[in-house]
Amino acid sequence: MKQRTLFENTQVGAVELKSRIVMAPMTRARAAQPGNIPTALMAEYYQQRAGAGLIITEATQISPQGQGYSWTPGIHSAEQVAGWRLVTDAVHKVDGKIFSQLWHVGRMSHESFHPDGKPVAPSALSPDAQVWVVNSNGVGEMVACPVPRELTNDDIQQVIADYRQAAINAMAAGFDGVEIHGGNGYLIDQFLRRTSNKRTDEYGGSLANRVRFAQEVLEAISDAIGADRTGIRLAPFITQRGMDDSQTSEAILALAAWCETKGIAFIHLAEADWDDAPQVPYEFRETLRATFSRAIIVAGNYTREKADKLLAAGMVDLVAFGRPFIANPDFPRRLKGNLPLAGIGNPATLFGGTEVGYTDYPLLAAEV
Repeated sequence: MKQRTLFENTQVGAVELKSRIVMAPMTRARAAQPGNIPTALMAEYYQQRAGAGLIITEATQISPQGQGYSWTPGIHSAEQVAGWRLVTDAVHKVDGKIFSQLWHVGRMSHESFHPDGKPVAPSALSPDAQVWVVNSNGVGEMVACPVPRELTNDDIQQVIADYRQAAINAMAAGFDGVEIHGGNGYLIDQFLRRTSNKRTDEYGGSLANRVRFAQEVLEAISDAIGADRTGIRLAPFITQRGMDDSQTSEAILALAAWCETKGIAFIHLAEADWDDAPQVPYEFRETLRATFSRAIIVAGNYTREKADKLLAAGMVDLVAFGRPFIANPDFPRRLKGNLPLAGIGNPATLFGGTEVGYTDYPLLAAEV
């Protein structure tokens, strides 16, 4: 059997990709204001990085209620859809493929984004966390999240409808598919975990009930645009933001089993990426692989060597890279040729700003 590599083409659901290299979603906070509208500068940024087999966009709020950070793009207005069309056209022009990451932050938000000052969540529990908010002087700063309002059942049905409409909007904007952000302490993750979900109705309590919201979101989206263009990102071993629940792996594996029966195109694991983070147990990888036969994507400070090892073992199908793509728009070429990587430089340019630290990173010279 031919050994799989990062640099061969592959199929994810309905979409054929030129490599197994994924550009991971990264918030860059450059949407035009007012309106959180994608711009021509964002189109240039993504086009520069279309050498990836697949780009997954920065997290994109499905509704005004779903916003938790300043200057992040949405996909719920006509102006936003038109802005994203600039991006998808630019990426497709250079033979790239791009999925929209659909986002509702739940309690990871700030009162300034909500008319009543209350973010929403499965339960009225503080995440003990901060989000990036631009103050009245136009300067971004980390601010504490308030205690959220608990979603009613009617609220939950509206959020599911918002996810469905956002997926329809993404296809109208020219995306090749969507990824639902179900990790990192955001709304879907909040439903999955006992630490953030204290509900006593059909969306809380038992494992089956805590998985229900994610299933209904996936059902609504896949029925609208096709399961073969629908994926989900999950974060089983990320514990910050008040999300440390020893039963998270069981919840995620239960959701993965449902995704297998539904025909969901991929599961994308957001793994901890700090230097001393706990390693993902190999037993979990084996169980997930036995449970879910379609594409598994992993992201989390991967090297080429670590990626190749998991690909060869059949534990994963694609590998996502984040930070290297920021300063290296031609990262796949550099990775393949073991060529030097540029550093980010000024971290102040990561969130918000202009083309500086965004689209002004140079390509390597052709002769290198």
